[in-house]
Amino acid sequence: MTTRAKILQISSYPPPRAGWAVRVEFLKRQLEADGHECVVLNIGTSRMIPSPEYETVISGTDYVRKVWRFCSRGFLPHVHVNGATLKGLALSIIAQVISLAFGRRVVLTFHAGVEQQFFPRHKAPRMVPAYWLLFKLSRAIVCNNEAMKRLIVQYGVRPSKIFPIPAFSVQYMQERADVLPANVEAFFGRYRHVLFSYVRFRPTFFIPELMAAFEQVAAARGDVGLILCGAAGHSEDDLLPKTTQQIERAGLSERVLILDDLTHEEFLAALARSAFYVRTPVSDGVASSVLESLSLGTPVVGSENGSRPAGVITYPATDVEALGRLLLDVLNRRAEIVAAMPRPEVRDTLKEEVRLLTAPPAAIARDVSHQASRS
Repeated sequence: MTTRAKILQISSYPPPRAGWAVRVEFLKRQLEADGHECVVLNIGTSRMIPSPEYETVISGTDYVRKVWRFCSRGFLPHVHVNGATLKGLALSIIAQVISLAFGRRVVLTFHAGVEQQFFPRHKAPRMVPAYWLLFKLSRAIVCNNEAMKRLIVQYGVRPSKIFPIPAFSVQYMQERADVLPANVEAFFGRYRHVLFSYVRFRPTFFIPELMAAFEQVAAARGDVGLILCGAAGHSEDDLLPKTTQQIERAGLSERVLILDDLTHEEFLAALARSAFYVRTPVSDGVASSVLESLSLGTPVVGSENGSRPAGVITYPATDVEALGRLLLDVLNRRAEIVAAMPRPEVRDTLKEEVRLLTAPPAAIARDVSHQASRS
């Protein structure tokens, strides 16, 4: 009989439904379906909005108090962080220290890809000690892929404690909405081809470049629209109003639909109906939305980040002219591209991650030893 584990997810959580938050939502669902107890401590955009789905975090003091409270009740923290935020790094190390006070090392998931603001080592040499500590205090580390694992090892981390588990699983593809929101349905009805992009209104998503490239597309073809989904998240540098102004100046208000958010089921339905998916950031690694799109048979145009899966058509993130030409080329050759496009392997990675979180450390060590002996 499986021992009932108690897991504290320290992470962002929907809304908005960004890839990282969606992963935690699926992970919570899987843990509970397997008979474990899972509590989410929401440190994301919606952290102050009360919900039965998660614990709110009102302040730094509230965070420390709640991590301590759950650790004292026997919860194992599963900490989620990336290399783009010093605040997230500090919160993660605080949780690690508190958990150690109760005799448990946390499980750490290090999100995103090979190029982040403070990661890998060469990007921020002064931050190396802090990331060494982050990795050192964890009993196990989950990352996107083998390329990320190799970079984490460069901080002096044992390879055997690093587990490449993509944030994509068979469960992601099991539900799709039959009906889209009325404004989205109407937009698909107006244009023969709709380009779809999930964005956060942050400089790292290169939205002005995307809009400038779409201006080229719109000037060449009248049958193409663009959906930008993700406005519900925090807008940095006033990017949301600036983007709206850019759209208005270009005379594209009817051609671009900006959405706050979609449910995961609606997101898949919109992807399936789109001409192709445009993925703009370079810090995202192997994005679950990219794998979802490829699995649905929807082509992906993505900025080159060193981690794009097979089948993604890449471009330099800041090259507006190259992106504009590529968007038009893919529209013209879509049928040919779809016919030749490989589908990604879809594993049950939720099961893999749940085992890592709930199995005794000794059992995980035996698995690692067995895998090493076969390699």
